[in-house]
Parts: sequence; C-alpha cells; structure tokens
Amino acid sequence: MSASTRRLRKAVLPVAGLGTRVLPGTKTTPKELLNVVDRPILSYIVEEAREAGIEHIVFVTGRAKQAIEDYFDHQVELEAQLAAKGKTDILDALNADLARPGEMSFTRQMQPKGLGHAVWCAKDIIGDEPFAVILPDVIVDAAPGALKQLAQVYEQTGGNVIGVEAVPEDQTHKYGIVDPASRDGRRIAMKGMVEKPAQGTAPSNLSISGRYILQPEIFDILATQESGAGGEIQLTDAMARLMQIQGFTAYEYEGATHDCGDKIGLLRANVALALKRPDLGEAARAAVSALL
Repeated sequence: MSASTRRLRKAVLPVAGLGTRVLPGTKTTPKELLNVVDRPILSYIVEEAREAGIEHIVFVTGRAKQAIEDYFDHQVELEAQLAAKGKTDILDALNADLARPGEMSFTRQMQPKGLGHAVWCAKDIIGDEPFAVILPDVIVDAAPGALKQLAQVYEQTGGNVIGVEAVPEDQTHKYGIVDPASRDGRRIAMKGMVEKPAQGTAPSNLSISGRYILQPEIFDILATQESGAGGEIQLTDAMARLMQIQGFTAYEYEGATHDCGDKIGLLRANVALALKRPDLGEAARAAVSALL
C-alpha cells in the first residue's frame, strides 16, 4: 500500500430505487431482495464487500425498504424452528448474512434525485475517508470479487478507482463511458468520462459498471452538482469534476456481470449462477434443456 493511500473500510450501497424495470415484482418487495437462485441479490453484494475488506456498509434506503434492514437481522422464531428440526445447513446460510455488530448503517434518501444524490446522503456516515460504492442490482460473478480486484489496484495507485467492462459499440449510449488516456493491461489511466453519450460519440466502449472506490472530496462536489442526464444528479458528472484535481484509474475487472435490475438480466443471473452450483448445476441444466 502506498504511503498516501488511506485504508478502504466503508462502502455505500444505494438501495432507494423503485425497481421500475422489474415491476410488478418489486411492488411490495425491494428489488435488492429479489432472489437469484436461493439468495437475495443483496446477499451476493454484501458477500463481495466483506471479501474486499469492507468493515462498515452504509445502505441509502427509501420508503418501503424496511425489509432490507430486517433481512440482515435475526428472525428468532424461524431460527429456533430450524435449530429444533436439525436443519443446520439452512440455519448456517441464514446466519452468514446477519449484520455483524456495528457493521451496517441505514440512512434515507428522501427524494429520488439520482445516484449522485444517493451517495451524497451517506456523507456524514462516511466522513473523511475513502469509500466504495457498489450498485446493489449488479452481481459480478468473479473470483476474487470485483471490488476486491479494485481494492488491490487502489492499494497500488491510491486516488479513485472505477470498475469497467467492455460493451458493444452500439450500446455505449446506455452507460457511463470512460475516456482513456493510456492502458497497461487491465489498468487504464483516465482523462475523462461521460454519462450516456449520444450514439456514435462515445470516447471508448468501456462502460462504468457499478463498482467504484472514491475519495471523500467527492462529497463537496456532489453538494453543488447540478442535474444531468435524466434530470438527476449524476455521480459520473461529479467524478468528472473531481478528475480535474485527483487521479482516476479504470480497471477492467475479470468476471461476468449480471444486471439484475432488468427482467432478462435477472433471468440470466438465475440461470448462470444455478448452472455453476455444485448442488444444483446438473438439475438446473436438465431443467433449462427441457425447455429449449
């Protein structure tokens, strides 16, 4: 770790979104608690954060998201029944997701003003520390996890580190896209970024894919950030301003990305991760094959 690199301990998970792309399934269930195989999406995300050494997770929630906080708490009656029936494997799986003492905080985003605003809502809990942002509807199937890969880069470079992946050229208008200055293997020095560029104008095909390590100076910028694409306060716009005074490194992580905020993406995640399971893979393959 470089002498100027402060240790990464905290992560922000913005979970206030309405999940409109997967309605009506999210009418009463938070999008982040939809199942992928037999675990909610957030279970995978928290597991990834812990693997990367995150000690404190800040959930930025909204109305009707109380179930998220409840998920990471004890359910005494259920746990007692599982223990009494000797279903220790299921009980162990439940307990693995429980919040550790002091590990999780929950704060409200009172209005849906975009990702940048959601991150800003966590500023008083994060304080003057570097922190990660993990989009909670994006599962990255990777070993080591995507955030751990970024954390390893951060230990070497300091500054700000952004996870990216290549997307088809005709899809760049759907994403935040980085503008590379130079490249060394999977590591890319950045000179800019743009949120959802018009078709044919993207500076690269490297999309910002939901994993970030940012310095706390981003909060001062977000406090004055004007609305951008979609009429929302965009984190990408604030990062572009921060880049004028701090270094940014993009890292094309190894792994398969699943956008679980989209109906087909959620379906693909279920199939892909079920096929990889030692206990379910053979049966899942047979079930899928029978439908094709």
